[in-house]
Amino acid sequence: LYLVVVLRVPSFTGSMIHVPLTCGEAFQNEPVFWKKNGQELNPPLQGNQVQVLVEEMKGGNYTCHLSPSGEYLNHTMILIQLNPDNRTVILENREGGHIHCSAPNYTGFFHCSWKRTALRSDASVVLVKAERFTEDIPCELDADASGVRCQDAHCPYKEEQHRISFTVYIRSHARLETYTKSFYLREIVRPSKLPNLHISDGKVFSWDYPDTWEKPCSFFGLQFEVKLVHSGHPCNSDNQIINITTDTTKYEVGVKTKKYVFCVRAQDKFTRGPWSHWSQCTVNKHNVAC
Repeated sequence: LYLVVVLRVPSFTGSMIHVPLTCGEAFQNEPVFWKKNGQELNPPLQGNQVQVLVEEMKGGNYTCHLSPSGEYLNHTMILIQLNPDNRTVILENREGGHIHCSAPNYTGFFHCSWKRTALRSDASVVLVKAERFTEDIPCELDADASGVRCQDAHCPYKEEQHRISFTVYIRSHARLETYTKSFYLREIVRPSKLPNLHISDGKVFSWDYPDTWEKPCSFFGLQFEVKLVHSGHPCNSDNQIINITTDTTKYEVGVKTKKYVFCVRAQDKFTRGPWSHWSQCTVNKHNVAC
């Protein structure tokens, strides 16, 4: 059974810590030899119970063997965490923080993701922990280890009393960093892109609620931002002709221009949480592409 030892060291330079290592009770009378990161130590380190001196950030993987070139027996991973842990280098600090979480509705499912910095692309996830108050929330790591899918047992109709606390422990070589995020589900619910956007009678645009949105829609109401932007401009452009908010799933365009982009997105009407991504139609006289 291998061990993981986490040393919390001061963020200033010069720290030196002695760490006791044990290969295992079963090897008490064996000629145990130690290696660090696969390399023999100089001077050689022998014995079932030894001490190593860890300087600053120089942790690593200490393995014990029956002889210098002999059978592997066990190992202890020494990880270093700065105290305070505020000089993070493993994950990118994107807009809104290191961790981004979102949910398509109030069923309790949510997804959290992160992005490693270019120099730490080999960093690995050690542990993910999510909980609400005292209840653990089960999570499953994505295949690329850049996110997790979690399922809270929260009732969609019940008002949230406690925030969800999310923590990911991630390491690059011997460096360990902890990233945390705290939120209510209602703060991260982002409706999916609005489906079935189409035009009828040449001027009336209509769309549907997302299939993933909660039912009944009267209880989980959405509001919609409708924008007309000049032809060739993206939906998030300030070069707009019209910008209104409505509760209905259709809008009649009454402008003279025959070239424009019709954009619509949704937001929870009551919590005013994140907006969905834009759905759009490009109008070029009588040609409409949605």
